[in-house]
Amino acid sequence: MINTNLKFWRRELSITQAQLADKLGIKRSLVGAYEEGRAEPRLATLVNMARLFNIPLDSLATTDFTKRKNARTAAALREAGPLTDTSLEERPMRVLAFTVGADGEENIELVPLKAAAGYLNGYADREFIEELPRFRLPMLASTGTYRAFEIAGDSMLPLVSGTTVVGRYVDDWNHLKDGTPCIVVSSKDGIVFKRVFNKLKQSESLSLHSDNPGYQPFDVRADDVLEIWEAKSYISSTFPIGGVTLDHLASMVLDLSQQVKQMQMKRV
Repeated sequence: MINTNLKFWRRELSITQAQLADKLGIKRSLVGAYEEGRAEPRLATLVNMARLFNIPLDSLATTDFTKRKNARTAAALREAGPLTDTSLEERPMRVLAFTVGADGEENIELVPLKAAAGYLNGYADREFIEELPRFRLPMLASTGTYRAFEIAGDSMLPLVSGTTVVGRYVDDWNHLKDGTPCIVVSSKDGIVFKRVFNKLKQSESLSLHSDNPGYQPFDVRADDVLEIWEAKSYISSTFPIGGVTLDHLASMVLDLSQQVKQMQMKRV
């Protein structure tokens, strides 16, 4: 949709690709690639486009201005005057970067543990996302964008450390149901896999709970959250132990941890 909207707004301004490229500070060939859907603009370029067109940033990806009813909306937006830097900053701006295969279908990018720290800075950067491993899972629903994350720790037993969780991108957080297992990416807590309890209306926060009773729940402020991916599948090379309850498994892990600590103390 970004490509068609870019072409629409360029024509609204009655400027050529070369003139638009000059205003955005990029090469003309890039404008052509954007309009043809062969490439996607980086976040900084998208922000400059929104300022130039006097429209909210998220509408570039969510509103089809080529339709007649939205063309009237476009005219109203332009008559409202330019957006200031402050108004742009106050709007929730979430840009989702992803890759597609030769057949035009979206890939599932894998974020391994070693890339987790870099993901916090590069999650909206198309170039960073393109460097991640990617694959396909045919059993997933065709609607939505998916990403896979390698998890660490034992807070979500019986899923063990090293399990890969595949999540579907959540655009509207307000509709998250309590207890939904999600990958939550936040600026303070990094990438965590937890069950989400929605407290947005009460305190503008989310409460994150572990399946392992040995871990206490904690809250994360909505303005610290970068992305949420609802868990839809997982891949693991470790099979769950049969006939063992979650409480028993958690107790076993706790006992092992205590034994390791005792061994370390004896060595000292």
